Amino acid sequence: MSLNIVLYQPEIPHNTGSIGRTCVLTDTKLHLIKPLGFSVDDKMLKRAGLDYWKDIDITYYESFDEFYEAHRDKRIFLSTTKATKFHSDVEYKDGDFIMFGRESSGVTEEINNLFKETQIRVPMINSTTRSLNLANTASLVVYEALRQIGYPNMK
Repeated sequence: MSLNIVLYQPEIPHNTGSIGRTCVLTDTKLHLIKPLGFSVDDKMLKRAGLDYWKDIDITYYESFDEFYEAHRDKRIFLSTTKATKFHSDVEYKDGDFIMFGRESSGVTEEINNLFKETQIRVPMINSTTRSLNLANTASLVVYEALRQIGYPNMK
């Protein structure tokens, strides 16, 4: 088992490509919830993922409902700027899922409410910008979770 990164309706191909590359190098599974804002054949996606794209352990879901039906019994954290808990304040376990919303608008209010108890955020100063880049945020959170579980199978 390992960690799971979930991207809810990602819009920017190079973010997904970069996250896919991180997944390969950390033995993390990638879950993509459609609709996607790009084609999986998009050259920006493949360019950001380099030659790692073929090695990604990836599952696609037609909708959030399909994803949730398959994993509702698992621990699912939602990374959102609306959370009060920092990403480093929770105790991660092997097999956990960490979900990230769309770059432009996050997740729906319904999904936000569903994960009210497991919301996390990366701390940032108050400024005029909304949030960190999605790929950067996913990397920060995944590496904190991996640190906590002892960097399994990593050198």
